Amino acid sequence: MSAPKKRNFQIEAFKHRVVVDVKYAEKTWKIIEHAINEIYNHNASGLSFEELYRNAYNMVLNKFGEKLYSGLVSTMTSHLKEIAKLVEAAQGCLFLEELNRKWADHNKALQMIRDILMYMDRTFIPSTHKTPVHQLGLNLWRDNVIHSSKIQTRLQDTLLELLQEERTGEVINRGLMRNAIKMLIDLGPSVYQEDFEKPFLQVSADFYSVESQQFIESCDCGDYLKKAEKRLNEEIERVSHYLDAATEAKVTNVVEKEMIESHMHRLVHMENSGLVNMILDDKYDDLGRMYNLFRRVSNGLSLIRDVMTSHIREVGKQLVTDPEKLKDPIDFVQRLLDEKDKYDKVISKSFNSDKTFQNALNSSFEYFINLNSRSPEFISLFVDDKLRKGLKGVSEEDVEILLDKVMVLFRYLQEKDVFEKYYKQHLAKRLLSAKTVSDDAERSLIVKLKTECGYQFTSKLEGMFTDMKTSQDTMQGFYSAMGGEIADGPTLTVQVLTTGSWPTQSVGPCNLPAEILCVCEKFKTYYLGTHTGRRLTWQTNMGTADLKATFGNGQKHELNVSTYQMCILLLFNNADRLSYKDIEQATEIPASDLKRCLQSLACVKGKNVLRKEPMSKDIAEDDSFMFNDKFTSKFYKVKIGTVVAQKESEPEKHETRQRVEEDRKPQIEAAIVRIMKSRRVLDHNNIVAEVTKQLQSRFLPNPVVIKKRIESLIEREFLERDKTDRKLYRYLA
Repeated sequence: MSAPKKRNFQIEAFKHRVVVDVKYAEKTWKIIEHAINEIYNHNASGLSFEELYRNAYNMVLNKFGEKLYSGLVSTMTSHLKEIAKLVEAAQGCLFLEELNRKWADHNKALQMIRDILMYMDRTFIPSTHKTPVHQLGLNLWRDNVIHSSKIQTRLQDTLLELLQEERTGEVINRGLMRNAIKMLIDLGPSVYQEDFEKPFLQVSADFYSVESQQFIESCDCGDYLKKAEKRLNEEIERVSHYLDAATEAKVTNVVEKEMIESHMHRLVHMENSGLVNMILDDKYDDLGRMYNLFRRVSNGLSLIRDVMTSHIREVGKQLVTDPEKLKDPIDFVQRLLDEKDKYDKVISKSFNSDKTFQNALNSSFEYFINLNSRSPEFISLFVDDKLRKGLKGVSEEDVEILLDKVMVLFRYLQEKDVFEKYYKQHLAKRLLSAKTVSDDAERSLIVKLKTECGYQFTSKLEGMFTDMKTSQDTMQGFYSAMGGEIADGPTLTVQVLTTGSWPTQSVGPCNLPAEILCVCEKFKTYYLGTHTGRRLTWQTNMGTADLKATFGNGQKHELNVSTYQMCILLLFNNADRLSYKDIEQATEIPASDLKRCLQSLACVKGKNVLRKEPMSKDIAEDDSFMFNDKFTSKFYKVKIGTVVAQKESEPEKHETRQRVEEDRKPQIEAAIVRIMKSRRVLDHNNIVAEVTKQLQSRFLPNPVVIKKRIESLIEREFLERDKTDRKLYRYLA
């Protein structure tokens, strides 16, 4: 079957020219004009919008678009001028109501007119680049009503007066305001800004300038900030109710400038109520309010931060330099922790945990803690006190919290190696006297120190714990091997300490009692027999002993004493009265230690198992001592501690400092060699900078010491000076 033939259709133009009646355009326009008048006169119900649309359509189609457009402009202008007269005639508060009513009417009319002239809006207006009908209606309203000479200023004044009334606490018709403002916004950004926003912002600035001055003269800082916050919130709320959203940033900026920025220095430093007083009085809400308000203005937070930093440094400086507060190291460190807690709370509760404030706090604490050269010693003493007795009955969680707080103070120390020296001494005493309250707490702190400073910092501390465990195993082996050989003698417990791990020191000879010396020799023989290549040295200054003593009336007690005290007391088994010289000659205990031991045994009330003649608090070389038969105690076990200064004496402090300086020398040299090995050639200043950077986690090396260590390395041919430039150093491979 063949496909049907395709036909081509062609639309041809009229063969005869269509002639339009010359009066057609005029007649049609009159119909449309009449309809526009009826719409403005609220008589639109009788109109046929379909017919009107067709008429407008035909006018555009027949090239009468220009006549239709110009007629529309003329008719609308005429009506709007009449409307303007009616609005002008409205009196008082009726003015704004009348304007809003006429605006609503105009918008309705404009909608109907646009529907009628839709075809013109879509075809004629784009092709001739004229203003669309709706926009044309707005422009004509603006030019003939809003910018009427008698309306423009009056409208602006009315709106600003209502705003002023609301600011002073009066209730206004917000709906009326909202409609009027929306009208200006609908007329275009420039109308809203020029006719309302600019004068509104100027009036606001004047208002808040005057009000803030009144407030600052009559209120304290806290009350002023509350009023400023209230005003700021009112303006934000006002914008949300009837102003353009874009105005919020501008009006809040005015409030911030006039109420905060202009007075922020006076507020922060206000007598009896400024920032420092708020901190001292724990006014967290007021501090939070100040932070939130000041963060809105330029340099606001930096001002708060600077004043807070200055205050913290001043308070801290007073704390660390006050001789009275330095008398008790435990109280001193507790004060530091309390101060840190106080400012941490301020920053978290009031300053939104702001990192810049936290950094300023850390910087301030680091500054004043290091003003006191004894801070490392005091922090170690604080830890020692807590781990000896201060943490009894405390939960593991609270122990961790306290240790974390101590670690924060430790981080502030520039001389961490000095802390390590003291901490090692205190830890040794705790371990050897079995006075640590919790092994878990001890190990937890060492883990924290290791995390903070690395393995090298804690390797010796961990070695101390290892020695304690190994010593237990050694003692079990010793008693198993000796069996009945030592059953009748004193019970001996030995801790074998690795030289280098423990803060041992060379001690003078101490004459141990014969029965003790016998057991010690047997242990020495056993230990050296099981470990080759080792040497044992007795640290008699670090030991303790339990003695059973019988006093008058057969009263018995068990005395816990130091090794030195044991040597003294056992002398009285064979003598009723001994002079200081006798005791010194028999025991050969160093004089300073001997005096402290005798002071503990004879001068401490409730622990005086010896009597001294003449009776006094201090020990003299011509004193005599007797066994105190009349000693009584309600406890069977009596611990007699050695009278020691809680803090180091000046000579001891000097000795510790010298040991620290000596320990630093190889560390500085090692850092120099590492740097030069990597860089090969470097000038003096860069070596100092690099060494300081490498070692600052442990201590801040003195540039003078670094220079001396460089000279030492040159002498030992690790480095040499460059032959062409004497300021440069070269590494010798």
